[in-house]
Amino acid sequence: MSPTDRSELVVVTGVAGFIGAAVARRLVAEGFRVAGVDDLSSGRRSQIPTEVDLIEADLALGDSMRRLPTKALAVLHLAGQSSGEISFDDPVGDLEKNTVSTLRLVDYARQVRVARFVYASSMSVYGKVQDAPISEATLTEPLTCYGIGKLASESYLRVFSHHLPSVSLRMFNVYGPGQDLDNLRQGMISIYLAQAHRTQRIIVKGDPERFRDFVYIDDVVEAWFRCTTLDQIPVSIINVGSGVRTTVREVLHEISRLVPGVTVEFTTGTPGDQFGIYSDSTRMRQVLGIRATTPLDEGLRMFSQTITKP
Repeated sequence: MSPTDRSELVVVTGVAGFIGAAVARRLVAEGFRVAGVDDLSSGRRSQIPTEVDLIEADLALGDSMRRLPTKALAVLHLAGQSSGEISFDDPVGDLEKNTVSTLRLVDYARQVRVARFVYASSMSVYGKVQDAPISEATLTEPLTCYGIGKLASESYLRVFSHHLPSVSLRMFNVYGPGQDLDNLRQGMISIYLAQAHRTQRIIVKGDPERFRDFVYIDDVVEAWFRCTTLDQIPVSIINVGSGVRTTVREVLHEISRLVPGVTVEFTTGTPGDQFGIYSDSTRMRQVLGIRATTPLDEGLRMFSQTITKP
């Protein structure tokens, strides 16, 4: 999409959330007009850029679609429930927030004929995998209701791909400033840093040898921006991760360096928790041109500096 398109409108759902707000800020800074959608059930109004036109709506409800703009250049769909653990509390509610909302938004996007639909998918669609970089071609066997819903949404987009150009971004463990430090059931690094700064006691659910792919928020925003602005996206699914295998123990070590005196307590894991997963980021590099991502120690330092003690 050329720079001349930037006066046109981009719809960003989940605009009050961690990633949605950051993506909206980037779009505004680049000169796009943004209509943001959020029901404010978990996001924070204070995070929404003042330049964004907010539509307060629950996308799982059909009537909400009537409130969206009648013309839009693109839809960036980041709204939804974002925790595998929480998805077991209310599987039907998770389905409505993550899958029904997507299907309704797909119908809206087709009607207004957007140029592209970008969807916030997740590494959770892969499920239990081998200890090796995981590519987009890996078999998907999700272990949580959340992962199942994300995979179903990807499938709906595939079914409608002839009428709606789309790309699903399978995001790995995103972290950074703006993450909800009060939510202790979603976001491994934000949970650990919040506990470290507020109580100097980190409670770890599960084995310290579990491993993840931690990707800094600025790198994720760059991926979303490029998916919005590139003229052609020749694939429908892209992993968004650092490509680096990092254990929980290594994360705890880095946090202990940043917040001296922290103690760590281990307890049982959570339902459906993947033991280990990290990204093969080849496609992200080749298609989006993102050659390098923020090193974990640097990202943790920048995130930690934004946290104030209560």
